[in-house]
Amino acid sequence: MPEIHVSSLDPRVQKQVENAQIALQRGNLDYVVEVCAQVLKTAPGCLPVRRLQRAAQLRRFQSKNKLLSKAFGSVTTAGIFFGGKKDPGKSLENAEKMLATDPTSIPALKLLAEAAASLELKETAAFAWEAIRDLQPGDRDTLLTLGESYIAAGKPREALATADNILKLRPQDGDALALMRKASVAQTMDKGNWEAQGSFRDKLRDEQQAVSLEQAAKVVTSEEMTQRLVSEALDRVCREPSNLNHYRTLVDGYRKLGQLDDAIAWVRKARQQPAGAADGALERLETDLQTAALEQRVKDLAAALATHPDDATLKTQHADAVHALNAFRIKEARAYVERYPNDYAARFTLANLYFENGDFQSAIANYQQAQKNPKVRIAALVGMGKSLKARRMFDLAVAQFQAAKGELTAMDELKKEIVYELASCFEAMGKGDDAIAEYKIIYAEDIGFRDVADKINHYYAAR
Repeated sequence: MPEIHVSSLDPRVQKQVENAQIALQRGNLDYVVEVCAQVLKTAPGCLPVRRLQRAAQLRRFQSKNKLLSKAFGSVTTAGIFFGGKKDPGKSLENAEKMLATDPTSIPALKLLAEAAASLELKETAAFAWEAIRDLQPGDRDTLLTLGESYIAAGKPREALATADNILKLRPQDGDALALMRKASVAQTMDKGNWEAQGSFRDKLRDEQQAVSLEQAAKVVTSEEMTQRLVSEALDRVCREPSNLNHYRTLVDGYRKLGQLDDAIAWVRKARQQPAGAADGALERLETDLQTAALEQRVKDLAAALATHPDDATLKTQHADAVHALNAFRIKEARAYVERYPNDYAARFTLANLYFENGDFQSAIANYQQAQKNPKVRIAALVGMGKSLKARRMFDLAVAQFQAAKGELTAMDELKKEIVYELASCFEAMGKGDDAIAEYKIIYAEDIGFRDVADKINHYYAAR
């Protein structure tokens, strides 16, 4: 069974796919899923359509009650798996049914990969393993299988990158080294075949055609398509001014076009509608857009300042822009914490902003509250310790660093950082022996950490 590009489909079907791409941008996810399902029934090897379908399925799944979807999926899975493996076509169909219910189902994705491989849809099999990798990115066996799938699909470069990712986690992994060797051989052979086929001009023309087809099959719309969607959304807002979906499409379009001021203006108009006044998602969107606009101004002024480093006006404008960005971030984070005082993770974010802005007193108060959240407790202890240290309250800082140190067992980078901070506090207090005792802990594990070796050598040289 061959794998095909969108351009190889019937022109009427190509139009359906184009409409589905537009529908995805508008948020009409059920339509996208249904159209793609119909196309894949007759062209299961059309990978761009399968990618488009998965994008819609994932967005739809995230917007629904995941627990209910999982429960439904668990009821149907047993019947779907039964008797499917002997018939790859049936297995492919069953996998698609499962993924329609739960696109995060790893068993369904594995069934899709197995069926696709049996049907010689090698790129589709690799696509399925990519989806599994995205769900469990650190799983060694998944990465190994993905690498093998890439080689089978004629993608040795991607296989090499996958092998490299495994070796970053496990430098001496024999299977990953074998995968790398196999991918290197495949890449060399692939290069040789390319060089042996046809004239340079023919190969260049074929490659350009392949790129054009790939671009035509992409889900991401071009600037022209985005402009078209914005124009259509403006018309729909005029006809249905209370429909928030039209405003969201407008905001998304303007953001993609880089017109952040227009995006902010329209999200504010959406929040003025009766249904938008209490919409928390719109509120967060406005904050994100304002932050992005301020960040862009800082970035633009920094670029201009790099070109004209002696321009006093630019220096002042850049400093003012940085101050405005920091002030806005703190104001929004503080307002959120005031509304949700028991969101201790949000307090940790606010404390970090205060710390970065040099307001250590406010940072300490929020780090103290953030310690009630187990997920950020250790980081909050460290942040509070650094804030106390910045205020030269070294004895209080020591207590925070010691508490954080005691809660970590492995001597990883975080614990080295904590022990180093603890030792530096002892040094500032004039407790040299206590400081050296902490530095020795790091020295025994990592002689190259910061300037620990110099401190230890200096200590012994002075004795």
